[in-house]
Amino acid sequence: MSDTSRSVVSDSPPLAQPLYAPIKRRSFFMYAGATAGATALALVGCSKESDPVVTDGPTSLGAGDVGVLNYAYALEQLEAAFYAKVKASTVAGFTADETAYFADISDHEAIHRDFLKAAISRDFSGRLLPELTFNFDTIDFTKRVKAASDTKLGVLDAAKAFEDLGVAAYNGAGKLLKVPAYLVIAGQIVSVEARHVAYIRNLLVPGSFAADDQVEPASGLDKTLSPTEVIAIAQAFVVQQLDASSVGQ
Repeated sequence: MSDTSRSVVSDSPPLAQPLYAPIKRRSFFMYAGATAGATALALVGCSKESDPVVTDGPTSLGAGDVGVLNYAYALEQLEAAFYAKVKASTVAGFTADETAYFADISDHEAIHRDFLKAAISRDFSGRLLPELTFNFDTIDFTKRVKAASDTKLGVLDAAKAFEDLGVAAYNGAGKLLKVPAYLVIAGQIVSVEARHVAYIRNLLVPGSFAADDQVEPASGLDKTLSPTEVIAIAQAFVVQQLDASSVGQ
């Protein structure tokens, strides 16, 4: 894998053409609902950009901003694939409202995935992470929640795990971004992921939307995970082996 030093100017996207442009084909109102709100993320410089590297071994997500964007793209692919299966399944015990809301979440995650794909393709031509394939064999898409005797997760259990992971991933990756436009988008996406998991957590245990396992009681701040920590967890569902060790470098 080659690392090439780049200046802030050369890394910057063509900001005269807003990053929202790639999703014009979708409903503006659907997109606005999927990315409403913002979150505060720290900003520090990173000096290297490199391509995702595909070999017979692990696939590197790359370094610099393109590495962070590919990292987010990998996670959004995972979530979009999961919710697409939920949307196509008949989940026993789901109410009409729950079925409708999960269809909305599926749309949100597909928008996030497609947006990141378009942004990376536009601003880092030839550096887009390949489309991933997933294995959801440990999830029973016909069950709402996992029973004590079950060996597989229910839909709500898996959704909670994926959304908690996504929020912690964006919280941990925000400080690795260099270009402000990308930071703004990351903030808008993570706020939507947080809305998702708040709803899902409350379906499982009312009032658990900000439980101590995700929000530190002393600081009031949400949990953060590094790219390597997140990929180690997500890898159980991804067929390809991913390497996040260069993300943010």
